Amino acid sequence: MLNWNDYLRMLTGLIAIVSPLSTVPLFLNFTDNVQAQRKRIARTSALAVACILAISVVAGSGILHIFNISIEGFRVAGGILLLSIAFDMLQAKTSRTRSTPEEDEEAVNSTAIGVVPLALPLLAGPGAISTVILFSQQSPTLVHKMILIGICLLVALIVWACFHLAPQIGKHLSQTSMNIASRVMGLILAAMAVEFIVDGIKTLLPGLA
Repeated sequence: MLNWNDYLRMLTGLIAIVSPLSTVPLFLNFTDNVQAQRKRIARTSALAVACILAISVVAGSGILHIFNISIEGFRVAGGILLLSIAFDMLQAKTSRTRSTPEEDEEAVNSTAIGVVPLALPLLAGPGAISTVILFSQQSPTLVHKMILIGICLLVALIVWACFHLAPQIGKHLSQTSMNIASRVMGLILAAMAVEFIVDGIKTLLPGLA
């Protein structure tokens, strides 16, 4: 089990990669024709995010074992993925690893937008899943995984709160404010990505350490 500062860092990092606040404008756009169902869609999205991330905590090591992927190699690959997402966030752009214009257009007419594309891939996409799997490998104890699942549930609760209050947030926060928040989260995510890459390279290529 790690110390509480490490878990606080994990919580901050996971909030940065999920970035529910920056998804609020998309949520409002996707639900513009079904405004009466926004609260239900918010609950569905939060529940889906919780399930996806919790399953990643539990099954992450098994997935790596099935494909014979070392945690060091996955740490480098995950770090590169997070770094690319962080660069997009620093430019206040939606990463193509989170969604594509075609998916956004299809979502407007979708009856299950709470799960696809809001929960997956916008919120709990490849970057978030990779991050959670990497976090889960930092300690083999059951207590560590339970705390990490609790962190995932807390992030899902934040997603629900942002979507539940989306109309009010949309009225009081300008696009500039959301872009600033996105850039700050992107900077945090970039720093975390660099640490993942460096730690992985140190293990894979000890001569460079």
